[in-house]
Amino acid sequence: MKFTFFVSFLLLVTCFATFGQEEQSRKVKKHSSAVVEKGLIKVSVMYPFEEGKTFDMAYYETKHMPMVVGFLGSNLVKYTIEKGLASGIPNTPLPFMAIGTFYVKSLSDYQAAIGPNRDAIRSDFPNYTNISPVIFVSEVVR
Repeated sequence: MKFTFFVSFLLLVTCFATFGQEEQSRKVKKHSSAVVEKGLIKVSVMYPFEEGKTFDMAYYETKHMPMVVGFLGSNLVKYTIEKGLASGIPNTPLPFMAIGTFYVKSLSDYQAAIGPNRDAIRSDFPNYTNISPVIFVSEVVR
């Protein structure tokens, strides 16, 4: 009787330990899949906030960004669109109204795709903003 109880107890403890390890493994996998790959090129197109400036997020999301995405082709891994909400410091102006970000495999392929389409991209600016964007190109380190 004691032996059977002991074996049942060990089995129960082993099941809980295994479940905990599997659950932890799932959490790590879920979290790591959201991480962007090291070595990718990140192109951030930032639209600084300034009194009197405008930005049409709906147009940017449905027209402008899809146009640029079309130029990038298979070099593009993913892209994001961010709408500015607040500064990191209370009671200070919003630093950016919006930021569009492209994650690409190759900087040279990005430049080759954007170069011949630069005029089309720039001529679309007045359709959604009167802000001159600041562009920052970086490499994902982590």
